[in-house]
Amino acid sequence: KFKSKREKYKYVENRSVTMHFCDDDDKGYGGPSPGDLLEPLFKRSSCSYRIESYWTYEVCHGKHVRQYHEEKETGQKINVQEYYLGNMAQRSQSSDTGMPPYLYVPTKNIEGQLTPYYAVEMGNGTPCTLKRNQPRSTAVLYVCHPEAKHEILSIAEVTTCEYEVVVLTPLLCAHPKYRFKSSPVNAIFCQALEGSPLRPQRLIQLDKEQEELLRPPFSTNADTREEDVSPVREEAFTSTHKPMNVGGQVQVTVGTTHISRLTDEQLIKEFLSGSYCLQGGVGWWKYEFCYGKHVHQYHEDKEQGKNIVVVGNWNAEEHIEWAKKNVARSYQLKEDGAQKVKVVSHFYGHGDLCDLTGKPRQVIVKLKCKESESPHAVTVYMMEPQTCQYILGVESPVICRILDTADEQGLLSIPS
Repeated sequence: KFKSKREKYKYVENRSVTMHFCDDDDKGYGGPSPGDLLEPLFKRSSCSYRIESYWTYEVCHGKHVRQYHEEKETGQKINVQEYYLGNMAQRSQSSDTGMPPYLYVPTKNIEGQLTPYYAVEMGNGTPCTLKRNQPRSTAVLYVCHPEAKHEILSIAEVTTCEYEVVVLTPLLCAHPKYRFKSSPVNAIFCQALEGSPLRPQRLIQLDKEQEELLRPPFSTNADTREEDVSPVREEAFTSTHKPMNVGGQVQVTVGTTHISRLTDEQLIKEFLSGSYCLQGGVGWWKYEFCYGKHVHQYHEDKEQGKNIVVVGNWNAEEHIEWAKKNVARSYQLKEDGAQKVKVVSHFYGHGDLCDLTGKPRQVIVKLKCKESESPHAVTVYMMEPQTCQYILGVESPVICRILDTADEQGLLSIPS
């Protein structure tokens, strides 16, 4: 019960519990098994990486899981410290359950959401001295995410020398049992007791105060019509860079943030001037890209503050020299045969000194158009094909508006 002075109310929760083993969307599914859906990933021999403060983790799908650290010794020799956490897929995830795989799909609590997964067990890792030289082993849990790029979401040592890796992949999403399910929401009704008003007076007052705070500022332009106001102002997104959850009721891209309430024109101007930066990424490290200024890698800690690594700084002359030797602007053909810019690449050098190479970090930023339901969403991801030489991918509907303005060096301008 809830009392507000002499007002009395009772909160009643409407619950309806349904127990079921198979969902309705599973009926009639006769497509490939989860193992078959992941087979193309295993055949490509592709690898995913996750960079922590000391260790780098490598998951070569269907082959091995490795953690390693590289250190440069005197004479430019690089010393590699490495451990194999697992080798070779040994058994399917359904072999230990005693139940047919089409009936039993395990779930794991990922960011507060019970998430179905498909597990691939890997053994025969580097012997573990803490377990009488028994080999290390890893369970790789594959989780459906429609727009993921097989990223490593997390790595944990669940027991001594036994690990668990969560990998996000779009391949599983073709199977209905491995898609995210919305969490049930129980409605709550407020019943007034003993002649109390339908809503507490204090609640009515609070609603009025909130309405005043959210009211747009007074405009002196009396000619402004409702249809002239950009619909972007009505989006329920904050102006801060808020990382999205993996699971939950809202399905979004990994590392995606909703970036602004600004109008498209304002946003493009501020982005191209470098005053509005795009942020994203998933895991320990996040990334900040300020067009024509810098690329930063950072980690925020409540106790130690913000740890920033400068990956690259902008220099127009250096980029132009780089563009003369590399493709700064690539095209694709539209349906009518006309050329359209697909992606532009920019060079950012003179980052923080790399301990492993003794040279400054540098990064190639690839800007790509990516359509989305939200016009102000951005996906940011980082790759390191060579030591301390990075590729930063930035994909957003905002970029779609300006790609065709790219000149021969890939430099962008405000569209006319």
